[in-house]
Amino acid sequence: MKKQDFYYDLPEELIAQEPLKDRASSRLMVMDKHTGKIKHTVFRSVLEYLNPGDCLVMNDTRVLPARLIGQRKETGAKVELLLLVRKNLDEWEVLVRPGKKARPGDRIIFGEGELEAEILQVVEGGNRIVKFYYEGVFEAILEKLGEMPLPPYITHQLEDKERYQTVYAKHEGSAAAPTAGLHFTPELLKEIEDKGITIAYVTLHVGLGTFRPVKEENILEHEMHSEYYIVTPEEAEKINRTKKNGGRVCAVGTTSIRTLESATDENGIVQAQSQWTNIFIYPGYQFKVVDLLITNFHLPESTLIMLVSAFAGQENVMNAYAEAVREKYRFFSFGDAMFIV
Repeated sequence: MKKQDFYYDLPEELIAQEPLKDRASSRLMVMDKHTGKIKHTVFRSVLEYLNPGDCLVMNDTRVLPARLIGQRKETGAKVELLLLVRKNLDEWEVLVRPGKKARPGDRIIFGEGELEAEILQVVEGGNRIVKFYYEGVFEAILEKLGEMPLPPYITHQLEDKERYQTVYAKHEGSAAAPTAGLHFTPELLKEIEDKGITIAYVTLHVGLGTFRPVKEENILEHEMHSEYYIVTPEEAEKINRTKKNGGRVCAVGTTSIRTLESATDENGIVQAQSQWTNIFIYPGYQFKVVDLLITNFHLPESTLIMLVSAFAGQENVMNAYAEAVREKYRFFSFGDAMFIV
């Protein structure tokens, strides 16, 4: 299977640079995965396509303001750190820019000295392990000094940090938002529950690997990044009960679908567990638990468009994307949504 099978031409002006004022007013393309038939509507009408007894599964990860701009203690030169993985309380794996001169023993100061980082070691791939020094609570200092690590295709400054969080974001740990969930409002979630639809929450901390391009022409040679996920017994029981009672499981976003398919055994039972997953879902994959998918429009040739193609058929998906371009939908993180039924 070739990378070019998942290419489409996207005019730059269709890349959404800012979120809409009303989250639920995004456009929604509804596509039948069996026939490829398409309808155009608005996101808040998602309720019409969910039935009492269904279960909506959402990723409640919270994005860390993980981009820190500081200066080298020795020279005053500007340095940018991007927090990737927490190794223990005060040690993190980070991406450093510029990285060539960032050597073990170097120190970087942030703010007025409230936060200081020491580079401990260089790891495989060129990332660094750093130790932070501070007084007080690290998360509070990060909230004050850190910036949201917006995707590289978003060039505008985000005025309100919370607009790159879902309204149900809870567990901090992501370097990027689970963007399909950005369309939901508290009011819409209440309407969904009032209709008799169960809402279950899983946690997958989204890594920057989600933006890593597929470089190999044969997609089977692509090495998938790993991300940490958590499914609690209570939430697993909600999902399993839905399936047992004949309801449908709707994953909100590719991160939810990766979590569910990683945590589900061969009998279609979701297991309560916490571990890393590097699952790579591409056409030919047999889904074990997910029936419906709400997702945004993804980058050409990305692992995310490959996942969506596995769920709805490559030809259906590429036709839908071509129509979305014709209809001038908004693409990527702050863009419009697609509901595959």
